[in-house]
Amino acid sequence: MKVFVTGVAGQLGHDVMNELAARGETGIGSDLAGVYSGIADGSPVTFAPYVSLDITDADAVKREIRSASPDVVIHCAAWTAVDAAEDEENRDKVMAINAGGTANIAAACKEIDCPMVYISTDYVFDGTGTDPWKPDCTDYKPLSMYGSSKLAGELAVKEALEKYFIVRIAWVFGKNGKNFIRTMLNVGKNHDLLKVVNDQIGTPTYTLDLAVLLCDMIMTDKYGYYHATNEGGYISWYDFACEIFRQAAALGHEEYDAEHLTVKPVTTAEYGISKAARPFNSRLDKSKLSEAGFTRLPDWKDALSRYLREIDF
Repeated sequence: MKVFVTGVAGQLGHDVMNELAARGETGIGSDLAGVYSGIADGSPVTFAPYVSLDITDADAVKREIRSASPDVVIHCAAWTAVDAAEDEENRDKVMAINAGGTANIAAACKEIDCPMVYISTDYVFDGTGTDPWKPDCTDYKPLSMYGSSKLAGELAVKEALEKYFIVRIAWVFGKNGKNFIRTMLNVGKNHDLLKVVNDQIGTPTYTLDLAVLLCDMIMTDKYGYYHATNEGGYISWYDFACEIFRQAAALGHEEYDAEHLTVKPVTTAEYGISKAARPFNSRLDKSKLSEAGFTRLPDWKDALSRYLREIDF
């Protein structure tokens, strides 16, 4: 199988390319830079075929995807800086990338009758209530520019194609990029007290595990909307931070143990308003994965344990 993967300089695209290589499939990576610009870890993505591509350029997208003639496109590229997306000078760019760029890829896939995987987010919902969001729920009420742009991308895919997977994820972490875990570890080194919100509820997603699922999906024709995060129950960011520090201390980093660092739970209101509104309820219902016969992601604590052993901190 030949798979065209966008956003390979990011966390998920990096892991998708490596998972394809591990399965003996051909991955063609793309991103905006002239050459691969992700982490130089010597993994297959660093020397795989690569295409420099601006996804906001419709002609370039059609040309490169037509030339590659893939069996499927996995679209991981996106504007993901949630707060920066609210800045007036960035709004058009955010929409151009997340909505327009996705529409361009969907149009190119339609032209060559190629299935597409689009990675979306819990931010397409307003985060009210406590019930987990169903993948086929259409009660869209994004609270932010990021959420609105990702929803526009979803709708563009659905309108253009019949063969697509729209996979919503949340609280993403991976080896190749910035994420909550790295932020906590960096800040925790230099502070003895951290305040972390405890009223936003969801589940983390390890890109290494998600990449396995996505590669399983593209081997099937079980198209549609899905939700995918690691298992292990719903938690708050405070719960996540506590477990990060507990595991880090258990690995011998005493600067993160209870004697050196205190983590205090606070509400979003107490923490302070960010530029972009965050959903309080990021619970995603993943039962459809099981119904379709897909293997769900491992427990998030296990994912965290494996991740901490992969990174330097």
